[in-house]
Amino acid sequence: MSRLNHIADQGPIVLVDGVCHLCQGLTKFLIKRDHAGRLRFASLQSDAGQRLLEQGGMPLDSYSTFVFIEDGHYYTGSKAALRLARLLPFPWPLWYVFVVIPPFIRDAVYDIVARNRYRWFGKDDACMVPTKEIRERFLD
Repeated sequence: MSRLNHIADQGPIVLVDGVCHLCQGLTKFLIKRDHAGRLRFASLQSDAGQRLLEQGGMPLDSYSTFVFIEDGHYYTGSKAALRLARLLPFPWPLWYVFVVIPPFIRDAVYDIVARNRYRWFGKDDACMVPTKEIRERFLD
């Protein structure tokens, strides 16, 4: 069993675009609210992120969505966001009610934000370096 499979068995993983300010903000938001420390993180561009994408049969060169891995299943787009919200403390799980909206509508909105995220929120030249306090939650 590879080290990444072992890590995936320890809880859900969130893969984000490491240079995107919106994605970095999402990561900080999740860490602050995940009091139990269940979530693990990696950038899509990192070695760990690339290996996990490959294991899931996901594209290795597309960073237009974050990926949520839970119980061996890979989720992207609005479905990933809604499934992730369920793991956060109240009131965030209430967002899961939006699962009743057809995926083509949810994903259309998601795609608009994803397409414009660099322009609206900015980007860095390199991935965020986690602080010492949260470093153990990152796969790289």
